[in-house]
Amino acid sequence: MYSYIGGRMYLMYGLPFVECLMFGALISATDPVTVLSIFQELGTDTNLYALVFGESVLNDAMAISLYRTMSIVRKHASSAQNFFMVIFRFLETFVGSMSAGVGVGFVSALLFKYAGLDVDNLQNLECCLFVLFPYFSYMLAEGLGLSGIVSILFTAIVMKHYSYSNLSENSQQFVSDFFHLISSLAETFTFIYMGFDIAMEKHSWSHLGFIFFSIIFIVVARAANVFSCAYLVNLVRPVHRQIPLKHQKALWYSGLRGAMAFALALQSVHDLPEGRGQIIFTATTAIVVLSVLLIGGSTGTMLEALHVVGDGHGSHLGESFDVNNGYVAPSFKEDGTSGNGIKMKLKEFHKRTSSFTALDRNYLTPFFTSQNEDDEGGEALLDERISSSKRGGFLGQ
Repeated sequence: MYSYIGGRMYLMYGLPFVECLMFGALISATDPVTVLSIFQELGTDTNLYALVFGESVLNDAMAISLYRTMSIVRKHASSAQNFFMVIFRFLETFVGSMSAGVGVGFVSALLFKYAGLDVDNLQNLECCLFVLFPYFSYMLAEGLGLSGIVSILFTAIVMKHYSYSNLSENSQQFVSDFFHLISSLAETFTFIYMGFDIAMEKHSWSHLGFIFFSIIFIVVARAANVFSCAYLVNLVRPVHRQIPLKHQKALWYSGLRGAMAFALALQSVHDLPEGRGQIIFTATTAIVVLSVLLIGGSTGTMLEALHVVGDGHGSHLGESFDVNNGYVAPSFKEDGTSGNGIKMKLKEFHKRTSSFTALDRNYLTPFFTSQNEDDEGGEALLDERISSSKRGGFLGQ
């Protein structure tokens, strides 16, 4: 939106409105690989680490879905005026890809639970199937005209939560090491490719104003996004679990751009008319390089300045989990004050979210995994510990 307004005010190169939305979708994908590695090395708060990591993962899925939606709208100029068509295209891409990924993940969980592949002579087959299921999810989504990357993301979430525990111990160790190796190779290859790309690809450096103002605009938009969302989250959270201001500043600073923005910008060269795609690609490349060098290089100094270094990886986590590692939703006391409708709705949404956690623990996990069958011997002891904790007031809230 800032790019479109800046173009109309002749501050920068003016792209059409839909193409500005495409650029906004791809440049919004954060990739804080460098920041997260520094977080882990310096020992920052676990909640801050989880917020940065979770945002980057879900941003990738949303950025791909939004980019594809705007690309479809641009190709069909008549639908560009239909707001409901834009919403339908986005939901079709995102929800369809998510459903395909979740469905494949559940099928894999049931297969590994009942197929009996955890014997010695079938462990190679077990590992091969575990590696191929995500690829099957990717090909299924692409074959249906959906987003394979969004599908494979949700397949990975479901398989990690359900399928992984159904593997034998040796297979778990193998696939864990295998995917860790593959992810490291992929990240390294991406940055090597980006480095070669700067020298080898055709760039359009004639519109430096577009690059300069784009950097300023994404900094402003990042601040508006982080602080407003943190405010809404703090409305629903109890005092001891709210996001402090120093963590909000760290979130704002850690929004560097990386592989996903670069890949979508490279795709825009083929999707947009010649000239406009190069402008977006050049601006994205410059933003990615500057953000990785400047933000990644100064993250340690920023964390020390905000006094979030050494917060530890276990702070406040004991207050959010019971002895069974399940989330215990905090209670909300009714204060009877009028004018708090939005806050109460957010609280009700939080309660429904925690009820889904209970649904997963009580029904989905026993159905899709075999871990509960191995833990029946300690169930009585666990119930006794929970009861004693409740009597002592530990889980009173």
